[in-house]
Amino acid sequence: MLQAILLPLVNHYTLRAEKKKIILQHADTIEGGQSNTGSYRMVTGNVVFLDGTITLRCNRATDYEQENKIVLDGNVFMTDNSVEIYGEHGVYFPDREIGELSGKVRGRMVDNSIVGKARRAVVNKATSQISLYDDVLVWHKHQQISGETISLHFREPEKGGKHKSVDEIQVKNNAFFAVRDTLSLSPVVYDQFSGKNMVILLDNKSKITGITLIRQAESLYHLYNENKKPSGINYSSGDMIHMFFTNGLLNRVTVTGNVEGKQYPESFRGNKKINLSSFAWREKENPFIQQKSLPGKGKAFQKP
Repeated sequence: MLQAILLPLVNHYTLRAEKKKIILQHADTIEGGQSNTGSYRMVTGNVVFLDGTITLRCNRATDYEQENKIVLDGNVFMTDNSVEIYGEHGVYFPDREIGELSGKVRGRMVDNSIVGKARRAVVNKATSQISLYDDVLVWHKHQQISGETISLHFREPEKGGKHKSVDEIQVKNNAFFAVRDTLSLSPVVYDQFSGKNMVILLDNKSKITGITLIRQAESLYHLYNENKKPSGINYSSGDMIHMFFTNGLLNRVTVTGNVEGKQYPESFRGNKKINLSSFAWREKENPFIQQKSLPGKGKAFQKP
């Protein structure tokens, strides 16, 4: 039988002090007792934990000492001051500094350079990585990335810096990358790239430096002449596609292995029939920003 003890909150209550200090900064009530799996402590109401640089918030948390885990429920929030991630439910393993979130998961960099949504996420502080699973969408500025699994790896802040930045994005299974062509106001068209897997590299200013599509690689992008006038649409496919960027702008594409390609005339611009089969622009699903039309200034991709 459970034996519960209701206690008034003591600020900065320490859980498992003999192993690792997890500071309970705030909760409305604390309840302790015994269950079939051993002793537990439950806290409810405006719960805030501190674990080093990690802050955890939720409506209710239960700490299972023998299992080395804290179960989080209701409006779960996790941050390390560089990235914020939200969910409906979660589990945090203090010894391994791993958090698992589920439900309507959404996350973002604090500078909003990258935002995303999924149904499940794993945050691993030791490996500096966040992995998103199931119905995953990530937006890097005005670029949309999708796949069955998307993992973001973080680099430590530069000397004097405060925030981490993403240096690599790995997309596994049904990888897709799309970006609106901002030189074309009417019709609205999108450059598209797909493959079985994809690796995206970024610099410390969150600008893309390279993209590699691996297996079943395809690309569809709109061409312009030196006067920025439309000059057709290029489709290519192969075993692998490499894209090289300068200052965040695409300047070269190479396709290797079983290469095929075709050039569509300008009359096909805006024709949805030439879109890659997996293309779907899902901008309205971005959980953090009110959708607005992109300004018609500049070009997201500079054509090779």
